[in-house]
Amino acid sequence: RWLRQHECVEKLNMHAILSASAGQEQLLTELLVSYAKIPVLIGELISVEIWKHKIFPVLCRLEDFKPRSTFPIYVVLHHEASIINLLETVFFYKEICESAEDSILDLIDYCHRKLTLLAARSANGQTPRACLPAAPGKWGLNPEAVLVPPQELQKQAETMEFEISLKALSVLRFITDQVESLPLSALTRMLNTHNLPCLLVELVEHCPWSCREAGKLKKFENGAWHVVPPEDQVKMTKLDGQVWLALLNLLLSPECQRKYHFDGFNKSQLLKLRAFLTDVLIDQLPNLVELQRFLSHLAVTEPAPPKKDLVLEQVPVIWDHILKKNAGKWEAIAKHQVKRVFSPTEEELKFQAHRWAQTYSLDMMEALAPNKPRCGACGTEAAKQCSRCRNEWYCTR
Repeated sequence: RWLRQHECVEKLNMHAILSASAGQEQLLTELLVSYAKIPVLIGELISVEIWKHKIFPVLCRLEDFKPRSTFPIYVVLHHEASIINLLETVFFYKEICESAEDSILDLIDYCHRKLTLLAARSANGQTPRACLPAAPGKWGLNPEAVLVPPQELQKQAETMEFEISLKALSVLRFITDQVESLPLSALTRMLNTHNLPCLLVELVEHCPWSCREAGKLKKFENGAWHVVPPEDQVKMTKLDGQVWLALLNLLLSPECQRKYHFDGFNKSQLLKLRAFLTDVLIDQLPNLVELQRFLSHLAVTEPAPPKKDLVLEQVPVIWDHILKKNAGKWEAIAKHQVKRVFSPTEEELKFQAHRWAQTYSLDMMEALAPNKPRCGACGTEAAKQCSRCRNEWYCTR
């Protein structure tokens, strides 16, 4: 049953990407709103996140767990990536954000957890694992996951975690676009409970999607790391833009300014942004002039303390509900899943492989590929693949 649900999510994700590429995603967003599926997707997202934290490490510690294929485990890990990618594609629309209703609080908490981990690793000088090997395709399943041991899957999960965190950044930015229509509790949670403005300052300061390797600057864009030529090193990336737009939304909105506590610490953190607001950056995103003025004014004034006009505050429930319901049962759940889910017979594995092959068809994968294959000889667009190595492409025989 869960595999059927994963197939549906994966097909929705693929359809959303193709529809967005063609500018025809309106029908999909209307269906997701009409059938109230956004809260369902958020609940599924958090369930898989908890599975990764509580169940997956137990599976990797089991010495007697040696499955014929670890691909079913990889599918579960990949499920989170598929959902967050789908949400990133559709959360651009106001009606999608509003249809999340109370579960928007759970999604805000999810994004905060991902971005906190991202900022902490970058501040500690940890090179993203994704900077070492390239990620396997754009959210495509990795065929190498079939043969690797469960412990090796942990490394692939770390690589995936980095990309998921970047998707969470985009989702959070789309949420901040709708600050005027968000529930009051959502705004309070972003500004005061989680202090997202200061977290975003950390991301500007440490820039996790940028690293230096062998003296060359590399930046993460479109699912892969690229060496940046000297003339483009001051160019703003999409991820940089997401952080700055989120800061604009959270700091310049009158409602946010009324609720946010500009105490000594928050004020000193926000004023760090002035060093990054160069003329080159502002030329690329002119709206940052307003942020520059706001920070200059903030530096010489003491804003009034926030008005505490919210007595009853909503809290997210999905995360706590799952943890309380399964407290003390994680190892038992892991062992049950080993027997019932992750140790399929040869016949079951063949049947699953057939269904996965239908879901991830070659035509669909080629349509989703960010770059068309190029001829290894002349560099033009290629249509023929080498039948021996399956890696090289050619424009003619």
